[in-house]
Amino acid sequence: MAARDGQGATTEPDGASGGGGGRGSGRVGIKDVAAAVGVSWKTVSNVVNGTGRVGDETRAKVEAMIVELGYRPNLAGRQLRQGRTKTLALAVPWAHSPYFSMLAHIVIEVAGARGYRVLIEETRTDREAELQVARGFRVQAIDGIIFSPLAIGPAEIAKVRGATPMVLLGERDDPGRDRRWSTDHVSIDNVRAAREVTEHLLTTGRRRLAFVGAEPVDDRTGALRLQGYREAHAAHGVDADPRWIVPVTQFSRPAGVEATERLLPRIDQVDGLVCANDELALGALYALRLNGIRVPEDVAVTGWDNIEDGRYSNPSLTTVAPDLQAIAETAVDRVIAQVEGDAGGDGERDVDVVVAHRLLVRESSRSA
Repeated sequence: MAARDGQGATTEPDGASGGGGGRGSGRVGIKDVAAAVGVSWKTVSNVVNGTGRVGDETRAKVEAMIVELGYRPNLAGRQLRQGRTKTLALAVPWAHSPYFSMLAHIVIEVAGARGYRVLIEETRTDREAELQVARGFRVQAIDGIIFSPLAIGPAEIAKVRGATPMVLLGERDDPGRDRRWSTDHVSIDNVRAAREVTEHLLTTGRRRLAFVGAEPVDDRTGALRLQGYREAHAAHGVDADPRWIVPVTQFSRPAGVEATERLLPRIDQVDGLVCANDELALGALYALRLNGIRVPEDVAVTGWDNIEDGRYSNPSLTTVAPDLQAIAETAVDRVIAQVEGDAGGDGERDVDVVVAHRLLVRESSRSA
């Protein structure tokens, strides 16, 4: 029979069967402690877990022998039996991306302060890899998942997701969704932020703005930022010329170079680039510099994410800065709330949180 700890979880003897064998195997087990004191392993388990009735004298002897023998409880096994490992997974598209590496760093710090460790999974925008994350990895070692998907959207995740607590980062779900299949979301307002950065360029007198980073799916990051770009044009009475909307296959520096090179034959018709992230913008700066196009005198450039490279580029890069600390803290707290059964006091399991952002104006878009 197995003893039970204070949460009702089973605590099995962790020495070898029969004679314990911890000493012979190089690891002291619970049976070794019990044999040395002359008590049952259940009594030692009660002392270790603070459960059951154990006399003061016996408890003192057990505790002294634990110290003498150097016994260490099998915490990993105990956590699994309790149903928790105090481990979260953070699944991101690219671990090498400056934005996601910054986010991972902060998530690890925030989770650590709450007694959790974090494992990193890189999906590489692979559809099957993201579906595996959405299903919950199907392993017992993960208590909860913080997931930033790109290849699949919230609606598809809702159809396949398993029982593992999950928080999604990125685009918000449809407000009319079936709430039985929804989950927590943490995001910034991409449409509003795109309006702000586009309006910044329009108010500096620029009227021929290209958008670099269009995506074909309406609820993806690039599409939402394109929507804000268009809304800003409409608000200022300026036509958003569809010829200047440039799609990309990735949000990367090489993609930014390639997109900008496609614009070069008619770059004299453009006076600003609204790039969907900083990596695209850094690629654009590189391509423009190689081709003798001055920034910001000839063409202004803006980015998104406030990665460190942009602060030190030449010229320094104007960018939208999401509140990464708030994203990390909200995501970690929401997934832990699900893990620990305290999903929220408002009666709804899912919470849709929009965190703040700032527009940081730097040299790449100063007034012409």
